[in-house]
Amino acid sequence: MTTEIPKTRGRPRRFDPDQALAAAQPLFHAQGYDAVSVADLTKALGINPPSFYAAFGSKAELYSRILDRYAVTGGVQLQHILRADRPVGECLSEVLVVAARTYANPEASGCMVLEGTRSNEAQAREAACVIHVAAQDAIRRFIAQRHPEDADRLTDFVCTTMAGLSASARHGQSKERLEATARIAGAALMQACGS
Repeated sequence: MTTEIPKTRGRPRRFDPDQALAAAQPLFHAQGYDAVSVADLTKALGINPPSFYAAFGSKAELYSRILDRYAVTGGVQLQHILRADRPVGECLSEVLVVAARTYANPEASGCMVLEGTRSNEAQAREAACVIHVAAQDAIRRFIAQRHPEDADRLTDFVCTTMAGLSASARHGQSKERLEATARIAGAALMQACGS
């Protein structure tokens, strides 16, 4: 006589999209969009490819959502630094120092947005460029409130310096050296703004 043991079914594990974004973000940040495969993502998220596509639509759509999350939680928070009650040069100098510290993370160095603007895939590149341009515009508007004649050139200087800090961090430059570069550039900004 055989006895069949009834199969018990557990409650299916709930998929939390916010936790999925948090789990996938380090992959994109550390490796860059192009180097991360859907297989890498499904493994990190603990889901199969059909569930991945059902939840996110595509790798590029997931990346876009992660970039939005990074802009709020992981990137340089311009809205807290660019304040009207402080000198412009001082604020811009702080942006660079904070960027240096943020980009120096050895597990995910550089800026995910800036690195994403060089992606091979158009949709991913466009998503990163949207956030990058918004940040440039925020910096330009802030400068233009008190130095309208210098807004373009100072914005270009800040953004070019940030791109250089990101690239140097990706190549392994230490936090101390990145900060030293940021402080030199910050001193130039304070002089240019008369601070």
